[in-house]
Amino acid sequence: MKRFKKSVFREYFESIIVAVVLALFIRTWVVQAFKIPTGSMENSLLIGDHLLVNKFIFSPTLSRFENSILPVDQIRRGDVAVFKYPADPERDFIKRVIGLPGETVEVNAKNVYIDGRKLDEAYTSYFNLGQGDVRKPYGPVVIPAKHYFVMGDNRDNSQDSRYWGFLPEGYFRGRALMVYWSYESNRQDYIASGLGSGVKRVLSISVNFFSLTRWERLFHQIH
Repeated sequence: MKRFKKSVFREYFESIIVAVVLALFIRTWVVQAFKIPTGSMENSLLIGDHLLVNKFIFSPTLSRFENSILPVDQIRRGDVAVFKYPADPERDFIKRVIGLPGETVEVNAKNVYIDGRKLDEAYTSYFNLGQGDVRKPYGPVVIPAKHYFVMGDNRDNSQDSRYWGFLPEGYFRGRALMVYWSYESNRQDYIASGLGSGVKRVLSISVNFFSLTRWERLFHQIH
């Protein structure tokens, strides 16, 4: 009996389809790439950092058995998380989880208190603001069930839960894992000024890739 032999074209086509399906699965359920566009997480994360985000870790499970065998975890205080911005769910934000459901959170004199106890936050940064700035005092308020209080590490330059409220549990996309590439985009010397900004950015990266890449931040673990 003559064996059926696939054509070279069909083998390549099937390989491409499998690769695309796997890529879409990974992109949708496992890992997401994310770029830091602002300084709200400095100095933990810098403008131009490109991150890998574990999207699977916060996935819901249907039973204790699934929870015990799958690589999932609870949302914890201190997690650097990517989430849908409540005011515009099409946009993704990244902040640090500070307060958990049911806790009382208060911000006073640049210190954060959870249930009356001051948090030790070595990752924060500040700069001096005017006496009337609303980012200094906040609370005390109780975090509702299935909601979280998130803040940027750069406390004086972060739009976070102090402004737009508590973050619903279902808005989390994942936990930030590591920096896979970092480009000092705030120092970009755009060339070809007559071109559109997108084209200028591509040309700038091509010309300055080696000089503006922050090599010391490659594969930097996020904590």
